[in-house]
Amino acid sequence: MSAARRLNQAESLFGKLVSRAMRPSSRKATGALAEFNKVAAPLPWTPLSELPILAVDVETSGLDASKDRLLSIGWVPVNGRSIDLSGAREIVLTQRPEEGAASSTAGESAVGDSATVHGITDDEVAGGAVPAKALEELLKALAGRAMLVHFAPMEQDFLGAACRREFSGPLNVPVIDTLEMERRRMEVQGTVPRGEDLRLPRVRERYGLPTYRSHRAVTDALACAELYLAITAPDGMTRQYRTLRSVSY
Repeated sequence: MSAARRLNQAESLFGKLVSRAMRPSSRKATGALAEFNKVAAPLPWTPLSELPILAVDVETSGLDASKDRLLSIGWVPVNGRSIDLSGAREIVLTQRPEEGAASSTAGESAVGDSATVHGITDDEVAGGAVPAKALEELLKALAGRAMLVHFAPMEQDFLGAACRREFSGPLNVPVIDTLEMERRRMEVQGTVPRGEDLRLPRVRERYGLPTYRSHRAVTDALACAELYLAITAPDGMTRQYRTLRSVSY
């Protein structure tokens, strides 16, 4: 066997071992999450030009994943440096039966005051997908990809809580956060972010991107995908962005 072939085999084996280490055992998780965990995550040294990504956004009834509801999930695939709009999807989630019964008994709205932000109504929630089905669709789309978001704690907290509730396990996936990328860029340039400087519309404006209506999950996912491509554009100013490791949250 040639030295080159032995090296290729060693690199392949090492890559598989690293990928397994990055993805937890699927023995504890059930259902769609167990299947998701069987698919290898992208390796840290994957070039951005080849990196499979899923831009994801969630809309919720509040900011606390321990008590507020996940109302909708939107996503858009990014393959290397190309956005695949044919894979874009948005799902509104209905309440779990026990949550719906509790809300009805208490006379509470499923959406509450958050409807003024995202525009999702109680009627849309009533006709939405059950959480397990919505998560199953998301996990199928996310398998083998890095997750791209703007302000990672939001998606990580709500999707993680939902996966633990529905499938008895955490959501572990490489994460790219455009908010953190922009924060680092500003700090390197000696600028301290203030107020709304890091909000998605404001950051997009600095990169010359068009204005979209905010707080619709699939639209915000697309806006995040476009921003990521602008931030990592292969020009002289962004040479530090070459692999998944260089952009990971």
